[in-house]
Amino acid sequence: MNDSTPKPIREMVDGGESATSICPFRVQIQQAEIDDLHARLNRARWSGELPGSAWDRGVPMSYIQSLVRYWLTAYDWRRHERYLNRFAQFTTEIDDARIHFLHVRSSEPGATPLLLVHGWPGSVVEFLEVIGPLTEPSAHGAPGSPAFHVVIPSLPGHCLSGPLHHPGWTHVRIANAFATLMARLNYHRYGIQGGDSGAFIAPDIGRLHPEQVTGVHVNALVTFPSGDPTEFASLTEAERTRVARLKHYKEEMMGYAQIQGTRPQTISYGLTDSPIGQLAWIVEKFKEWSDPATNFAEDPLNRDIILTNSSLYWFTRTAGSSANLYYENLHQPNAWAPKQRSSVPTGVLVSLTRDVAVRRFAEREHNITYWSESSIGGHFFALEQPFLFVQSVRTFFRSLEAEARCDQKFRENRQGHF
Repeated sequence: MNDSTPKPIREMVDGGESATSICPFRVQIQQAEIDDLHARLNRARWSGELPGSAWDRGVPMSYIQSLVRYWLTAYDWRRHERYLNRFAQFTTEIDDARIHFLHVRSSEPGATPLLLVHGWPGSVVEFLEVIGPLTEPSAHGAPGSPAFHVVIPSLPGHCLSGPLHHPGWTHVRIANAFATLMARLNYHRYGIQGGDSGAFIAPDIGRLHPEQVTGVHVNALVTFPSGDPTEFASLTEAERTRVARLKHYKEEMMGYAQIQGTRPQTISYGLTDSPIGQLAWIVEKFKEWSDPATNFAEDPLNRDIILTNSSLYWFTRTAGSSANLYYENLHQPNAWAPKQRSSVPTGVLVSLTRDVAVRRFAEREHNITYWSESSIGGHFFALEQPFLFVQSVRTFFRSLEAEARCDQKFRENRQGHF
């Protein structure tokens, strides 16, 4: 492993490494790192704020101070570390990058391999509550539902995959790396689910490796109009709302993306040196992108989720390398150009509270066979509404199984006639 990898990451790995080996992994943060975090929180130097400030100017000081107090005095990292270690974890090296991943196999016969892909500022934490229902549906009250062997990688340069040591990690490069990962696990036909960055990466895997991918399920899909004025004439009121939401995001809520997309190295210093800065940078997105009706970021029930996710970025020193994904895609010449329409069956789960996806726009680039809209849940759908998320994934992949059975029956009948 590269000697420039931070010491906490190097010492979290069990076993040796080689270029193509898959090594067992356990999260085990050094106590000195936890003590250092607490010392930094104790020495917090607060900025102050304007009277009457609320979330529209950023994270309110009263909120972040309360969350920091909890992080310092009540949050138990070791408990959440043990929970993470309940799941089988591994690392491997692909294209000179370390890839950490969870790999949980189902005990049910005929289970489908399923790759789950997160985005920023998320992590594998987003999927922890859906692993059980996806891998063991019978044990979770859904006998007869599709079962899956789940593979959940940390994006290169994010959290437990550790910092990157080379530039150029675009969505397409990550897509190829994840296809390599699935082949290395001897999964030669598999499904994919992705949200946020995963909603770009998952379809890219399908385009690049259609012979391997049975279906792609996405949430938080971003779609763009073509620029033809006539296509707006037939939009429904709900679709117009999503187009307006996209415009609002681009004009008023994408400051973080401009910073990460243009100066990831500069922002990395403050976020790597200040746990409060790292926490505020992340929690703002949990507030802005989750279902507004649930007050996700402000609900005390969600404090441990937010802090576990933020702690992973903090302990692994990956604020800068995760931000580099934005830089790479902003500076890739064809990153936002129209893409070839995928041939892979695609299912889309739309949050009516936050998402911007419009089906007629999406169908230009995706072979959509399933489209579902939910009045609850937001950008972090697997985390916010795990039951509905699992239900949508099951329904989509069950539909593919039914279609495959129909195709097989048709071929058998056709052979009988000729």
